[in-house]
Amino acid sequence: MKNPYTLMFGREPLQAISRKVQANDVILSLTSEPFTPNLYMISGLRGSGKTVFMTEIGKEIKKSNDWIVIELNSSGELLNDLAAALASENYLAQMFKKAKINLSLFGIGLEVEGSVAISNIQTALTKMLETIKKHKKKVLVCIDEVTASTEMKMFASAFQIFIRQDLPISLIMTGLHKNIDSLKNTENLTFLYRAPRIELRPLNLSSIAENYRNVLGVSHEDSLAMAKITRGYSFAFQVLGYYTCENGKKDYKEVLPQVRSYLEDSVYIKVWSELSFEDKRFLKSVVDSGSGKAEDIKSLMKIDNGKYSVYRSRLIKSGILDGDKHGYVSITLPMFEEFVKDNSFFEE
Repeated sequence: MKNPYTLMFGREPLQAISRKVQANDVILSLTSEPFTPNLYMISGLRGSGKTVFMTEIGKEIKKSNDWIVIELNSSGELLNDLAAALASENYLAQMFKKAKINLSLFGIGLEVEGSVAISNIQTALTKMLETIKKHKKKVLVCIDEVTASTEMKMFASAFQIFIRQDLPISLIMTGLHKNIDSLKNTENLTFLYRAPRIELRPLNLSSIAENYRNVLGVSHEDSLAMAKITRGYSFAFQVLGYYTCENGKKDYKEVLPQVRSYLEDSVYIKVWSELSFEDKRFLKSVVDSGSGKAEDIKSLMKIDNGKYSVYRSRLIKSGILDGDKHGYVSITLPMFEEFVKDNSFFEE
């Protein structure tokens, strides 16, 4: 049997835990009449399921004949790539030709005889979207793992103008917390602060356990234990399922060293390298406290409430800590405590 779980980022796995409630809220907002252009930002740690979540929404929207769903590479020339993607749809290309939209200067290949070639890509997209609007169609653009690149800033600026012109375009983008914050803080892009930001919460543990029972055939007791190990972290759900399947669906405990090693190599080393020295100290104190109690952490670090709040807030925002329980914090990533202990020792 082909392994139904995946170790690859960005690839839609055969087995996935749906976030139906959150996805339906976005879909309903996008498809409600009268149409209003929308922008959603999906943030979370690497491996938290951002790409799968966006893909799920895009697939559902695509079922409607009224919508054109375009996926763009965040590292590409986004405005040109959007125009090219729209023009590559045969029925849209015919619409654009009838509207005498000549895109020959952009290497897209849509040349209209007797019509002057448009020289500005934003002007071209405006005309394309106006044509799409006349035919009562709408466009959803999906961009994965955005950064505050020059191309992304240009695209966001153009999108803001499209919205002001009441053109039929919506945007969903995913990204790490720091990258989305950096983009939002760009001058002239303050409109991004008004856009809904979806923070992906951990997956439902009961749903994970049920999946392991149905797919791997493990016992009820083992499935619950496996789900608890993942802590609802989407990538850990895939990795534990993958190695358990590769092990012939035998005792999941046998593959835990492999799971930990893969999580560390794929995610944790990168996460740790991007933390400040003080954030690392804070995490070590969370682990050393054994309780996650605020008073114990402050005592170990010898810091006051002000500094504690700063570190706590920053690490919760990054997705590494959970602060839902008043007066306590806990680490969200599975097996991360051991990683913190080991790497803190090496850095001493």
